[in-house]
Amino acid sequence: MSLKEKIQAEVLKLEGPIVVFGAGGFIGANLIRTILQYRNDVFAVTSKPFIPWRLDDINPKNILHCNIIKKDQVEALFKEHRFQTIFDLVAYGAYSKQSNVDLIYETNFMGLLNLLEISSQFSIKAFVHAGSSSEYGLNASGPSEDAVLEPNSHYSVTKVGAAHMIKYYGTLKEMPVANLRYYSIFGPWEEPDRLIPQLIDKGMHGTYPPLVQPDISRDFVFVDDAVLATILSANKIQNIRGKSLNIASNKKTTIRDIASAIKEIFNLSADPAWGNMPNRKWDLKEWYGNAALAKELLGWQNETSLIDGLRTTYEWQKNYSMPLYEKKLVQDKIRYKLTAVIACYKDAQAIPFMHDRLTKTFTKIGVDYEIIFVNDCSPDNTAEVLQKIVNDDDHVIAIEHSRNFGSQSAFLSGMEISTGDGVILLDGDLQDPPELIEPFYEEWQKGFDVVYGRRVAREGNQTLVSFYKLFYRLFRSVSYVPMPLDAGDFSLMDRKVVNEIIKLPETDQFLRGLRAWVGFKQTGVDYVRPERMFGVTTNNWRKNIGWARKAIFSFSFVPLELLTYGGIALTGLSFIAIIIQILLYFIQPGNPHGVTTIIVLILFFGGIQMLGISTLGEYQAKIIEEVKKRPKFIRKNIYRKVY
Repeated sequence: MSLKEKIQAEVLKLEGPIVVFGAGGFIGANLIRTILQYRNDVFAVTSKPFIPWRLDDINPKNILHCNIIKKDQVEALFKEHRFQTIFDLVAYGAYSKQSNVDLIYETNFMGLLNLLEISSQFSIKAFVHAGSSSEYGLNASGPSEDAVLEPNSHYSVTKVGAAHMIKYYGTLKEMPVANLRYYSIFGPWEEPDRLIPQLIDKGMHGTYPPLVQPDISRDFVFVDDAVLATILSANKIQNIRGKSLNIASNKKTTIRDIASAIKEIFNLSADPAWGNMPNRKWDLKEWYGNAALAKELLGWQNETSLIDGLRTTYEWQKNYSMPLYEKKLVQDKIRYKLTAVIACYKDAQAIPFMHDRLTKTFTKIGVDYEIIFVNDCSPDNTAEVLQKIVNDDDHVIAIEHSRNFGSQSAFLSGMEISTGDGVILLDGDLQDPPELIEPFYEEWQKGFDVVYGRRVAREGNQTLVSFYKLFYRLFRSVSYVPMPLDAGDFSLMDRKVVNEIIKLPETDQFLRGLRAWVGFKQTGVDYVRPERMFGVTTNNWRKNIGWARKAIFSFSFVPLELLTYGGIALTGLSFIAIIIQILLYFIQPGNPHGVTTIIVLILFFGGIQMLGISTLGEYQAKIIEEVKKRPKFIRKNIYRKVY
């Protein structure tokens, strides 16, 4: 039976529905493509909201988006699809460019923990995890599975931890799980900057890429053999439950051997120049495997020779790779994900323009992105407008509130479910220009954790403009936290800032004040705030005074201090008035006389007392609101694109 026939037979045995986490990666893409040749009850899961370059031609109905670091996302996925066979090929840190240490541990360890914990709540048939030969670290010369693990990088440490986690869940929790330690897998869809794709690319042009020392060895396995081993592991999971298996060719192949094969395939006349490429600090001279246990428990062994695997990879790379690799290189430039949170109230006309301008801005600056529109129970047709946009664009999420909770709650509602490295807050009326995100992003990349828009001028009613400027200066002078001048909610906040604000327990929140209160490194970007594009403003003098009260009573104790000082001053004046009254009684008997003075004094002190009581009442009302601990908002619905 040929390798292809074996794969087909094993694919048909799998219990469905099937899911491949990490399907956008090299092995994951080959696995999902192989399974889709024979059945359709399989889903590719990627962490990005866009479709990765390796999956561009796959039916979107078979592609799901989920970040395994987010447990709620994993749980929602399992509840909806009830997966029976799980292939986990998610990994971060295997390549030198993947250097974020926190993300290495979160992805490779905590992400796996989330998958196992959620899987344990369902009656799954098999769970196969992609481990790595890196688990052996310094002990890399043909080790068996029970050899000592000597991790030599953060990536290696996390993969060792993952292997132990698999053992725990498989043996003590009796889950059908196993760990495969892949060696150097190669073949179609591999990263274009890896050794074999580079050798083939240069070979097609009659030369060699820079190479390390010729005697460095590796254990190369063609990807089709790795796919068969992966599927066999799922079908024979009871034989290997809780175990780790080496997926290797059992052959030590040197870089000289590979160069010789490339020379033969491309009929190159010259020999490569050795030692021009520096060794990476974690590289080992001897790194090859022992797959005896895989043969014993799975009946698997590597079948494709190195030369045949290279020829197959060459044919694929020659015919299909260039446009895909070019797109891959574009996607590789995407380092960050930004989330735009838009508070919408009576903004139905502006929303399509907001979506279009945001999309163009994010595309221009080259980031992954999501756009979260929060419909704060708008009385117009905002819900219908958002539903259409969500159906057309998988970057968009729409939240619908059960009633109008206000813009601050709308922003918080979006911030809570956002997944971006940075979060941008915008009003839905387009008075916050989306194009300003580009300079925000530039400042954020310089290391600023908060970048806010500073309104150096405003279009519209200049009386209101003067009031706003006066308020911001008054607010700054009385606040116990340094407040930026002329800065509204429009801002880009780093993920760590967003996380801190979300954790704050207070119910009546004033975000631009809280943004200043949490601290971190902040800066402003000047802009002119335009008038609304559509309709009329929902603000009025009463609402503006309400905003001013909210700000001052949330971040200042000056009103209470003024009452204290006023009380002291008035008490002093009272004593002075008493003395003057006594003196006048003896100096000018019968004076003062009349009721006017008494009425004025009564009204004056009565007004002072009422002002004092109302000031105390403002603070007391805030205390009552906080003590109630009501939720800041209630979500009625969350809409995402459904395939």
